[in-house]
Amino acid sequence: MRTLAVFLLSFAFAAPARSYEVFDILTANSPSASRAADWKPGAGLALEIGGMAWVGPDRLAVAIRKGEVWMLDGVLSDDREAITYHRFASGLHEPLGLLRDGDDFLVAQRTEVTRLRDRDANGEADAYLCAARGWSVTGNYHAYTYGPERDGRGNLWVTLNLGIGERAKNNLPWHGWGGMISDGGDFVPMAMGMRSPSGLGANREGDMFFSDQQGNWIPATPIHHLRKGVFYGNQEALATRDLPGSPVAMPTPPPANVPYPEALRSTPAFVPPAVWLPYNKMGRSGTDIQLIDCDGKFGPFDGQLLVGEFTNSGINRVFLEKVGGEYQGACFPFLSGFPSAVFRLAFAPDGSLFVGMTNRGWSSLGTRSYGLQRVRYKDAPMFEILEMRARPNGFELVFTEAVDPATVTPDSFSLTSYTYLYSSAYGSDEIDTKLLSVSGATVSDDHRSVTLRVEGLRALYVHELHCPDVRASSGAALGHPDAYYTLNRIPGD
Repeated sequence: MRTLAVFLLSFAFAAPARSYEVFDILTANSPSASRAADWKPGAGLALEIGGMAWVGPDRLAVAIRKGEVWMLDGVLSDDREAITYHRFASGLHEPLGLLRDGDDFLVAQRTEVTRLRDRDANGEADAYLCAARGWSVTGNYHAYTYGPERDGRGNLWVTLNLGIGERAKNNLPWHGWGGMISDGGDFVPMAMGMRSPSGLGANREGDMFFSDQQGNWIPATPIHHLRKGVFYGNQEALATRDLPGSPVAMPTPPPANVPYPEALRSTPAFVPPAVWLPYNKMGRSGTDIQLIDCDGKFGPFDGQLLVGEFTNSGINRVFLEKVGGEYQGACFPFLSGFPSAVFRLAFAPDGSLFVGMTNRGWSSLGTRSYGLQRVRYKDAPMFEILEMRARPNGFELVFTEAVDPATVTPDSFSLTSYTYLYSSAYGSDEIDTKLLSVSGATVSDDHRSVTLRVEGLRALYVHELHCPDVRASSGAALGHPDAYYTLNRIPGD
């Protein structure tokens, strides 16, 4: 067993970080030893985290990109020098997910979902069993497999990247698809049109969501509701839509080089994201999805989702509601300043959040290529927009604290709406941008919410809100005065 050095992070975090404390679990500079004959566990080990799963009250299992699973013990101890780790499994092919399943672990490799089992209970896996397969594997570097994750009904899901370049081979099944794992271990395709769906997570209702990343056919980072028979926009997956087993009925693909709402309306199988995360304002490459369900131990955000951000090394927050039977909602900045790309998120039994990081060969903000940190709520006051809800004639904003009514007038709020171009280009600028008129701002009796009357709402457009002058009754400014609502449907329409 080897002890890990741990220290309190010294760099600054963006608000609401004043209400959270962040600790490093790993050293900033691991020893640079090679895997020679005298190599020992931990020497030169780069914990580029691709998956995390809790084993017990104080033990965390992590999968690393270079094919191993490690057990970290004592990670919740205040005695940071007591944290130890040992290797549980090795020889895996770029595992990018990890799930506890009874006494076993399920991990997605490039080729399959593998069940790891410790039959003799000596702390190391001695059985590597195929738990699921059925998708084509190529040598393309970009053809990743993510998962598995379990929804609220017990279904196991995995998502499959599209390849990139001349040797992408995206005509093979099931690149750019998400699917379930059958009881017999087969991949059952469910939905298509994904580019790089690296994050999976269920909400409190048990429905599964995934994040994708801006790129060809994907104009900005979307958060999609994952369900059967739908198309998410990436036409590089179209070659597989008519394969046996495909549930997607789409005789004609959406037209290209048109505004996104026009493309959506042309093709019933083509569905919008529940939430867009506008480029750079909310990050550039979304990753893991984690439900906040901590009985207030992580602040006032229970029931909402956290979304990791790769390039900008941060975490964003998402509020969802159903309008007309479909999900839509708002995203908010949350935490930034991590030292590497945020790739995996996992809540500990005590309600603190573990953040697994790896650059995985790409660039991100920060000073490191990997890391593992713990974020803990300090139970300190914070003034944030808690929820942004759609109304027939505007929006309702719910705050974490009572607002000062003297700071709430129509002029306190600015709103613009815009969409994206649906095309094969790598991302899209915001297009068809309009400044909207806020004609009314009504404070509730308890001062915890404000109803805005807005002229010119547009369905299938992002509505961007700024309210930097609104203050709490305590005089506090908003930690994040910005919100971005994806208005797929106007209530009542």
